[in-house]
Amino acid sequence: MDKLLSGRRVLVVEDEMLVLIMIEDMLADLGCMSVIAAATVNQAIALIEVQSFDVAMLDMNLNGHDSYEVAEALAARDVPFVFSTGYSGDDLRDGYRDRPVLMKPFMPKELVEILTLLLCLAKS
Repeated sequence: MDKLLSGRRVLVVEDEMLVLIMIEDMLADLGCMSVIAAATVNQAIALIEVQSFDVAMLDMNLNGHDSYEVAEALAARDVPFVFSTGYSGDDLRDGYRDRPVLMKPFMPKELVEILTLLLCLAKS
C-alpha cells in the first residue's frame, strides 16, 4: 500500500459507472479514506464547493461535455488533479497542457504513480 495515499480524500469525476467502480476499488485498496464520485460537471462543482479534497481525477469527456469548468474550480482551491481519457491526450485546451493525463484503460500502478506525484508536488 502506498503510504502517501493512505487516509486521503479523493474526488473522482467519471460518467462511466463500470470505470468509476474500478477506480473506487483501486483507491480503496490503496487506503484512501474517502472516494467521492460525481458523474456530471454540476455534481462535481457542487461537491467542490462544500468539501475539501486532497487530489482529484477528472474524466475529460463527461457525457459529451468537457470537464474544464471542474478543473478551474479545483485549481482555484489548489487541489491537484489528473485528467483521464480514452482519447489522445493531445486535445487538452491551452492552459491545461501541463496537467498530467492518465490514458484509459490504465493499471493500478499507473494510478498510484500519478496520484503520488501530484501529492508530492502539492507538498513542495
